[in-house]
Amino acid sequence: MKNLHQIDLNLLVYLEVLLRERNVTQAANQLGLSQPAMSNGLRRLRALFDDPLLVRTSEGMNPTERALELEPLVKEILLGVDLAMQPASEFAPGEAQTVVRIMASDYAESTLFPAVLTQLREHAPGITLDIMNPSDVSFLDVERGKVDLVINRFDQMPQSFHQITLWEDSFSCLLSPDNPILDNFSLESYLHANHIWVSKTGMGVGVGVDPDDVQRLGWVDSALAERGEKRRIRVFTRHYQAAMTLAEQNDLIVTLPTRATWLKRDNPRVVVRDVPFEIPALELKMAWSPLLHNNAPHRWVRQFITGIARSLHSSAPTGT
Repeated sequence: MKNLHQIDLNLLVYLEVLLRERNVTQAANQLGLSQPAMSNGLRRLRALFDDPLLVRTSEGMNPTERALELEPLVKEILLGVDLAMQPASEFAPGEAQTVVRIMASDYAESTLFPAVLTQLREHAPGITLDIMNPSDVSFLDVERGKVDLVINRFDQMPQSFHQITLWEDSFSCLLSPDNPILDNFSLESYLHANHIWVSKTGMGVGVGVDPDDVQRLGWVDSALAERGEKRRIRVFTRHYQAAMTLAEQNDLIVTLPTRATWLKRDNPRVVVRDVPFEIPALELKMAWSPLLHNNAPHRWVRQFITGIARSLHSSAPTGT
């Protein structure tokens, strides 16, 4: 039986990265080590646990059963060490000089971040935001802590991530006041009109849209499919601002989250209408890696954004 004082705890850091990367070279790069140094670390880990841990196969390096048992235990140990190493003093946002990297959908960037930036300049002027598109980021980037936060609507998310719902939103239609559908805005006329589709962006590099793949088209088309109906989409876009501008044309309709339509409430070239059928509410979520959960500056930013989101959700503009 090995005593704790005989164990180099740095090896647990090596093991966590090796199991995450499943590649010696990539793990070495993550830790700023040479490949021989990482290979030596793997040899020491195999001796420590009396197990191969990672086995080379035709599909690359695969973890053994023992390695899979160790993975959650090692993560928990390292999280505890990270918590213990946090400074005892409270984080001082007014003195902070740092960059916070956030993946945000176009919807979140348009509806949430103007208020976030306004408040941030007052309370933490030294914090810079680096806002990235969903296609720029993978879940692995978030898990590694390369990205601080992701804010979007997610169909699925790794179970290890921490997450919180910032708000729920309904859907509305945006269209030109000259659009003839306004005279009889019903489900029937809606289905016969021409529509703009806006991406329900997830994460990772996107691909072209198949108009017949209803399951991948998102909330609006799934809700219609449940009624046995299908709308006529003429434009596909990944940007809410572009979709709302296109809605100014007198033969197009865009159906999108209600909070996004508030951005156009003073624009005389468009009007807002309730959707003439039921669409389940969407949830805007914020998620982050367990590696950053106990980090004091990160915790302050999370709470700051959450507070602003909750205040915005309770203060809907009138007249919409």
